[in-house]
This record gives sequence, structure tokens and C-alpha cells, in this order.
Amino acid sequence: MSTSVRSVRSRRRVTSALVALSLTLGTTGLVAAAAPAAYAAEASDVVAKLPISSYSALAVDSARERVYIADKRSFYYNDKGSILVYNFQGQQVATLTGTGPVTGLALSADGATLYAGERDAINAYDTGTLQLTGRTPAYGDNCGRELAFSGGKEWHTRANAQYDSECAYAVHALDYVSGGVQSVTNWNVTGRMLLEAGPGAANRLFMGQVRNEKATDPALTSFDTSGDTPVRGDARRFADATGKGGLDLKDLAVSADGKHLAVADAAHGTRLLNSGDLSDAATPYQPLPDGAVASAVAFSGDGKYVARGASAGGSTPDLLIQPADPANGTTALEFAYEGELDGNRIVPRGMEWSADGSRLFALTTNAAGGAYWLHIIQPPAAQYDSRFTGGLTSTPAQAVVGEPVGIRGRLELDGPAPAEPVRVTAVRTDADGTRKIAAAEVAADGTFTVLDVPARVGESTYTLSFLGDLTHRPAEDVSLTVSVAKAPSAITLTAPAEASKSTGLEITGKLTAQGRPLPSGITLAVQRADRLGTGALTSVAVAADGTFTLKDLPRVRGSVTYTVSYAGDDVHEASSAEATVWVRR
Repeated sequence: MSTSVRSVRSRRRVTSALVALSLTLGTTGLVAAAAPAAYAAEASDVVAKLPISSYSALAVDSARERVYIADKRSFYYNDKGSILVYNFQGQQVATLTGTGPVTGLALSADGATLYAGERDAINAYDTGTLQLTGRTPAYGDNCGRELAFSGGKEWHTRANAQYDSECAYAVHALDYVSGGVQSVTNWNVTGRMLLEAGPGAANRLFMGQVRNEKATDPALTSFDTSGDTPVRGDARRFADATGKGGLDLKDLAVSADGKHLAVADAAHGTRLLNSGDLSDAATPYQPLPDGAVASAVAFSGDGKYVARGASAGGSTPDLLIQPADPANGTTALEFAYEGELDGNRIVPRGMEWSADGSRLFALTTNAAGGAYWLHIIQPPAAQYDSRFTGGLTSTPAQAVVGEPVGIRGRLELDGPAPAEPVRVTAVRTDADGTRKIAAAEVAADGTFTVLDVPARVGESTYTLSFLGDLTHRPAEDVSLTVSVAKAPSAITLTAPAEASKSTGLEITGKLTAQGRPLPSGITLAVQRADRLGTGALTSVAVAADGTFTLKDLPRVRGSVTYTVSYAGDDVHEASSAEATVWVRR
């Protein structure tokens, strides 16, 4: 049995190098090239191309370090599906062949039994020997089963339709197997239903209705599975009074502590709900990147991480791994799958974690949905501290409106050097409120400069943050208040040394200013001082390029001084200039 396996480093924003560790599995076994020491704390992504062209379910057996992938294979009525068995290193170790299409997988609470759904039965396999140990007849299903294990019972769906195209809106029912006997619950919905249970909610089963033409406002609900029959708990629909906003369900996941339910909603993103009453959690997850449509979600078994899968084009991330607590602002680890070596998107219901949270197993597919890849991603095992040191400084010494100001500082990162430069984010707070400004890249020595152009006169406070990454914890924010002044302006004059009283004189000039461009329609005040006194002359208009021309017929002979003045505005200082001319007869 031979499977191609490779390993790449994580790609944050799709910018890091593709290869840091190369694995190839052939007839001679596994050959590994050691990863550079500086990258030891980075996430790795082992990728195995799967020998299947269809997919229906994924299950992970952490005790025996096995990954089970169901190949539905129901192109023809007599097709026999299979279950591919991989180890945690991405090597295929076995194939279990069904008697018909395999359309659902679930592990017992102790992991000793793997349940697999087929058209007319639920098979049970010993996970230690991978041998078939039981086959419980089940009511016929032509649409594909969902399986889950909860309350000591194996739960599954069933639906019948004459054609595959009818399965999307056929009635799907909920049944279960206990003690080798199938029972019906009489619970059903129009359209497909997804089932989810988790170790944090041992006696609770969550059911979500998939949107279809007959159910435009699908429901979520939960069941208490501790008794002989299921007892339905709270339920919720999401459309507003106008009928908009209905759930477009792709996946469900229960948090490690059982307190939250995450929902991959193609119309909304990743919803985070309180598992008790299915109300919105107090703090939601941030939106997925623009262009990414939610397709899968999974919580790590140790409670640290949540993985959010999506379908996205180009360099837009298809997978985000981040702290499970949405209040933790640590930057997500992002993967963008966009090639024939990776697939193009995360498959709906295609992610599971190992129990200890050390590995995420994610399935991708190509644009046509006819090829599949298994990704085994290992987030860093440890996180290290980070801090801003030495305070912040600003340049220039006097900041002015409309001119760049630099906020300089230093960020220290413990642990191994990051594989890619990290960034600090910043916001500016002034009398107009708080505004996000461009992030700054941190140099190898930890220094950085955040650049901004102040928008108004007065005090501007800059607050800088490092949100961390999966290797480094966030740093405590630092702030610096900068006094912002009006931008200087200046007037230059060009005047003749002498002029004639009878023919008059002409003085040209130019008004310039730093910061924002001067507004149009500016006029300048003009004063003339001679031996008869000082008086105002007609103001002069400034052209778009800042130039102007002053013409005058002096009233006396001798020294005459002309003063041209700009009054300034909200963001520019006032300025003036003088020119003295000797006037002859």
C-alpha cells in the first residue's frame, strides 16, 4: 500500500514558504528531512492525496491514532463504498470495504467501536482489529446517513427518495441503535439533517436542518439522550420578520466544555451559540475573510483552539485556526488552499481534532469536487510571551496636521524567531474618535515604525497592540500622546527695487503650506505703509498653484513697504511677508 505524503509549513496570509519538511512514503517506508530549528514551534501541514472521488464522513480515533474517512461511492446502485484508515502521520494503513455506499461514521464514547452507515444497515467495527463485529439492520436510506454517538446509543438519520435530486427536500427521520436493536424516535424534518455530539456534552445530541426549497428558515435543536427515548430541548430559527437571514447550515461543533455550539453558516460565517438555549454567545467570532464562505468548524479536544473552514478563491484563506475563546484576540493561523497539491477548499463536515488538540485533520477538495486531500495540521505545542519595551517615541519633534508622523518602538518576542515578520496594529484617538491606522511590520531586531498622517489639531493618542500568533501570546498595549499643531505656511514676494509713481509697480508672490493642500479661493490681505501712514489695499486672489500678483500706483515718492498676509485656517498657520520699494517721480 503506497500513499504520497508531503509536509509544508503553515502559511499565514499565504506568504510563507511552501516547504519546510518533506515526507515521502514509498515501498521503503517513511523518509523525513529534519525541519530547521527556528521553525520548530511553527505549525506544520502534512498532506496526503486520497485515492477517492467521493466523500461522506470523517472520524478520529485518538487512542489508536487513526483517521477514518468514508468514501460514499454511490455512482451506481451496486457500488460498494469504503472506509479509508490513516495513521496520524498521514499514511494509509487499511481499507474497509462496505456492502454498499458508506454514508456516515461515528465512534463509541470509549473509541472501541466504529459505526458506519450503509443503505440498509449500521455496521460496527472493532477499532483495535478493524474487523466487522456486528451489522444491525436499519430502515432503508437512499440519501446518505448522518451518524453520531450520544447517551450510549448510536444515532442515525434515514430518508428515502426515488432520485438523488429529491434527497435535499425529502423527509429525514432520526433513529437510533441500542443493544443491537434499531428504534425510531418519530422526530423528522423536511430536508437533510446534521447530527453532532461531543465529549463536553455526553448526553446531548444536536440536530440541524439543512436549508432547502421547502425549508427556507431551518431549525437547530438539541435532544437529551440520557433516557430510553430522546427528549427535545430548546430550538431556534434564525430568519427575521421579513423571512431573511435563515440558516444555511454546513457543519456543527460542540466545544470541549460543552458550553458552546459553533455553527458553520454559509450565509453568515461562524455562529457561536450558547449550547443550553442556543442563544447567541456574548462575544462572537470575528467575520471570516471577505470572499470566504463557511463550510466546516471544529473545536480542539483540549479546549484551546477552534478551526474554521471555508470555501474561498485565490489567496483568500480557506482555514483559520485560532483560540476557542473569541475574547482572545490572538491572530489566527491562516491557510489558503489553491492548487493541485492542496485542493481548493475545506469540505463541508470535513474537520476533526485529536483529543489532545495536537492535530487537526482537515479534508480539502478541488473545484470540481472529484478529488480529496487529507491535511494533518499541528499547531505549535507551546506559546511564548511578548512585550513592548523602551516606550514609544515620535518623529518629527513637532507633529503637524497633514504631515506624516512616525511612532517608533520595539517589540520583544520570547521563544524561537518567527518564520515571518510579525506586525503591530495601531489606533489613533483624537477629538473625532478612534480610527484604525495601518499596521507596521516588525524588523528582525524588534524595532518598528507606525506611520500616520494626523487629521486635526490637538492631542492624538496612539495605542499600539501586538495580537500575538499561535506561537506568541499577545503583548500588553502601549500608548503615546502626540501634540499636533497647525501646518506652517509661507509667503514669498518678488518686488522691484525701484518703481515710478506715475507708471505704478507690480509685485508677484507665492503662498505655500505644509500638510493638506490649501483650499481654493484664498485671498491675501495687503497693506501699504509710506510717509503718509499705513492703509489697507484691495486683497489679492491666489491662483490654484499658489501664485498671485499685486499691482499698485504709489501715492508718494520715497520708501514704500507692502505687507501681504494669509490669515490661516483650521489646519494651516497664518503667515506674512514684506517687500520695500523706492518710488521715484
